[in-house]
Amino acid sequence: MKGKLFPVCESVVWVTDFIMLILLQTIQDLEKRRLGNSGLEVSAIGLGCMGMSHGYYPLPDRNEMIRLLHEAVERGINFFDTAEAYGPFTNEVLVGEGLKPYRDKVIIATKFGFKLEGGKMGGVDSRPEHIREVAEASLRRLNTDRIDLFYQHRVDPAVPIEEVAGTVRDLIREGKVKHFGLSEAGAQTIRKAHKVQPVAALQNEYSLWTRNPEKEIMPLLEELGIGLVPFSPLGRGFLTGKIDETIQLDAADFRNTIPRFTREALKANQNLIAVLKEQADARHATPAQIALAWIIAKKPWIVPIPGTTKLHRLEENIGAASIRLSVDDLKEIESAASALTITGARYTEQAEKMTGL
Repeated sequence: MKGKLFPVCESVVWVTDFIMLILLQTIQDLEKRRLGNSGLEVSAIGLGCMGMSHGYYPLPDRNEMIRLLHEAVERGINFFDTAEAYGPFTNEVLVGEGLKPYRDKVIIATKFGFKLEGGKMGGVDSRPEHIREVAEASLRRLNTDRIDLFYQHRVDPAVPIEEVAGTVRDLIREGKVKHFGLSEAGAQTIRKAHKVQPVAALQNEYSLWTRNPEKEIMPLLEELGIGLVPFSPLGRGFLTGKIDETIQLDAADFRNTIPRFTREALKANQNLIAVLKEQADARHATPAQIALAWIIAKKPWIVPIPGTTKLHRLEENIGAASIRLSVDDLKEIESAASALTITGARYTEQAEKMTGL
């Protein structure tokens, strides 16, 4: 009897292991996308790392964030976004340490362009010599020999964009940088930069409650073959449906300075959450997943980078990549959203002046 049962049990164990392997493979397989014509292939959803050590308070435990970076890679994310300005500097160090075991499997994007004095931003600075200084410092902090995607964080009106693009072009030729990117740049700036050094990606705020890029920027990106990397695709947490006028943000949280996060605006904008919830309920999804799925469905060269410090939110965000919205679905969502008036600006007046140059 034992001789007959043992092979059967062994087969059951083998089949069980095989099924588990398939399930794990499914979890780890995340759709890949190319950022425009650059050849830069990244996961359909990236991970914005800023909140792990900057901006959103209270800050999470550092060791937990390193574990979260590991979990993100294991779940199929290979695109990670940081900047020297986050911290400042501490976020790059965190990302460098957390991704060191996976360095050859991931794409790390960081940024230059701010003047950082005494741990605070003192305006913009994209002088060629400063770009080089930042590149060398970022390489050290990230513990790597190359920066996969190097964005100009904000346009510097005092430095011609051709000089900026030329400096990054030289860093690419030297092997220290792989691809050039811009953040919150205007159409003419993008065109001028692209002529000197092809721009792989533009990083802009883009979501259902911030659709500014659609009119002029997105057609230009499609024309030039440039990818779009939306930051704050979940409206800094608002589009999750978990934030309303009763929220009590930490005193140090930067959202306290944003007009859309006043109590009046949060209350008025709940009508957008109602649109997302209706769509989510029909698909057994969450409002956040619908908000991300909408972005992903817009164009094949768009890759959102939602940030999170929690594993269950990471899993929720990744789940959005498996939601398929049809052309009719997009029209229905956009029609409902377009009928609404969004209350409050996305930035303070001073911060907005630094964009679209």
